[in-house]
Amino acid sequence: MRKIKPNYSSYIVSKWAKTQAVIPNRKLAQYIPETRKLNRDSLRGMLDRHGMVYVKPNSGTYGIGVMRVERLAGEGSGSYRCHFGTKIHTFTQYDDLYRHIAGLTRKRMYLVQKGIHLLKYKKRRFDLRVMVQKTPTGNWQTTGLIGRVAAPGKIVTNVHNGGKLKPVEVLLGGHAGSAERLRLTSGLRRLGTSVARQLRLKYRRLKEIGLDVALDEKLHPWILEINTAPDPYIFRKLKDKRIFARIYRYAKAYGRL
Repeated sequence: MRKIKPNYSSYIVSKWAKTQAVIPNRKLAQYIPETRKLNRDSLRGMLDRHGMVYVKPNSGTYGIGVMRVERLAGEGSGSYRCHFGTKIHTFTQYDDLYRHIAGLTRKRMYLVQKGIHLLKYKKRRFDLRVMVQKTPTGNWQTTGLIGRVAAPGKIVTNVHNGGKLKPVEVLLGGHAGSAERLRLTSGLRRLGTSVARQLRLKYRRLKEIGLDVALDEKLHPWILEINTAPDPYIFRKLKDKRIFARIYRYAKAYGRL
């Protein structure tokens, strides 16, 4: 049975707090989609600016509670659309949309984030998980990259929501040549360690992070979320068993497993 210590001391619950710890770094801020606390005005403003946004709980895991909200153009299909789970609702009035979302959030703190149109693999959205760990010698190292493909009809890629794990090279194969894939993965490894170092300025006990990264149509990486207790066992799915062995060894060294 997998053993992950649940009360790990560096676990940071608030997505908002993690975002606020990273964006003061100007080099990293370019990879963070615009994010606001959800209220009636912030959602309207974000939809006006971006057309599509994701609404997500400030605390929570496995993609539970995440909604994709769009402002639609044209007539006949409604002015707004909200995709939650496998259900899609359309609304002709903004107030009706917000009332629907408020009923789902139930006064809990939610965030609204600029929507990134994820690349697709076989018509299903995917993103990437970047695993970053403190080595036994005290350095930050990106120890693993893996792709997550959303289940049919789902907007989130989390494995616990039906997502499937795939090697990054397979997912990027239809979007970038070998040289571009190498450039992208190298850049993601550097991005991972840079975010970890920035976060640790505020959270001194931090020993690991998992970045959920989306690539847009220009292959620009966007950090959708920062996890401070990422599941190391997803990397067992990779053919190269040395990757998980190293992740496991580091995690055991700093007391996570």
